[in-house]
Amino acid sequence: MTQATNTQTGLLGARLSAFLSERRGLIRDYFSAVSGAGGRLVFSLVYFVALANALSLADFGRFATASAAGVMLSRLLAFGFISALYRTATVRPNLIGTFTAGFLLLALLSLPVLAAAGFGVYLLFFAGEMALSVFAAVILAEALLWRPVEVVLIVNNGLGRFGRASVMAIAGTLMRALFAAAFFFWPSRTLADWSLFYTAANAVSAVIAFAFFYPRQRLRLRLPLYLRRMADSVYVAGAEVLFYLQMEFDKLLVLSIGGPQLAGVYAIIMRLVDLTAIPIRTFSMMLVQRMMRAPEMLARLRTRVGIELGVFTVSTLALLALAVILHFFPNILGKNVSTAAPLVGLGLCVPGLRNLVEYQSELLFARGQTLLRAFNLAMLAGLKALLLVFMLKHGPDAAELIWSLNALFAALWVASAALTYSALKRPAKAA
Repeated sequence: MTQATNTQTGLLGARLSAFLSERRGLIRDYFSAVSGAGGRLVFSLVYFVALANALSLADFGRFATASAAGVMLSRLLAFGFISALYRTATVRPNLIGTFTAGFLLLALLSLPVLAAAGFGVYLLFFAGEMALSVFAAVILAEALLWRPVEVVLIVNNGLGRFGRASVMAIAGTLMRALFAAAFFFWPSRTLADWSLFYTAANAVSAVIAFAFFYPRQRLRLRLPLYLRRMADSVYVAGAEVLFYLQMEFDKLLVLSIGGPQLAGVYAIIMRLVDLTAIPIRTFSMMLVQRMMRAPEMLARLRTRVGIELGVFTVSTLALLALAVILHFFPNILGKNVSTAAPLVGLGLCVPGLRNLVEYQSELLFARGQTLLRAFNLAMLAGLKALLLVFMLKHGPDAAELIWSLNALFAALWVASAALTYSALKRPAKAA
């Protein structure tokens, strides 16, 4: 009996060793990428704590909402051609210089559209909350400075240079943390002052990114090549705007309906939720790359369920750990954050459900189903807006609002899963 047990143990050990040996490169790449996520998590927390306690709760809500608008608008840059650049880096890296030239040309052409859209958003949501110059500085920082930094990260990840991407991700987040810490000790801590600090932090990050981390290739314009990719790029741009619309539009609604004070509390809670998503996004990014090369890898139901269960469990445990820490040490993240500390545990299911919706969106992108992805995100954005307006119109306090978000994101997950997994039955499109 003992001999049989030893034999089984030896076979299991041999299989495990063979499994790890075959996937050594994948495991190394994952830990290279996740190390960047870990560094970003640490410095993102420093940045968040410094800024949340430097600004008043209302100003923090205003800034977080303007930043969310900037993230949405940044997806208009180059009309979504960043997706073509990413696919090129992943599949045809020798054409990076050619597609970089196309990105720069289209980025320049997209500036009037970006400016017009930004001004429209300002008139709709921010005209009574902040000066146009402050709003413009935040949009500039997000769309024209930080979005290019993301391009550098995207290209390096596409090339499989996960270590370099991790270092750049940490450096960019570190710049924000350092400038936020400097602002904390600044004698005049107004929203206008912070908009200048924020612009400077993102400008430094952009210079570092392109000076030290972007691959060196000769820039060559090939217009016919770009035209073949434009339809897909526009779909991606629309999908990205819709994705961040359904991810960030809630902040705009809370500000416009609930006011800056409620927006500040809501922004703190959702920022803590965002922090739980950083490691999950690393996993999603690597899975997307594998699916570009092997679109049928999620054909088995057991694999799909296992991944979704893992994403939900890790995300939920992360927020649960944070809620427990804040319960016993409510002031650990500062006075302003302590205002929202008792509410963190009320949204326990929100990170898992939110991360699953994001993960499902990435599956459609990986399979080249960009138009369907855009439709899915438009549906989710509309559903989320309707549900949130209904909740806000009934005048809930902050605790009731956060508690209700569990049901809201559960509805979004059901709708997203139904469409996404129906789409997986269709043939994937070539990259």
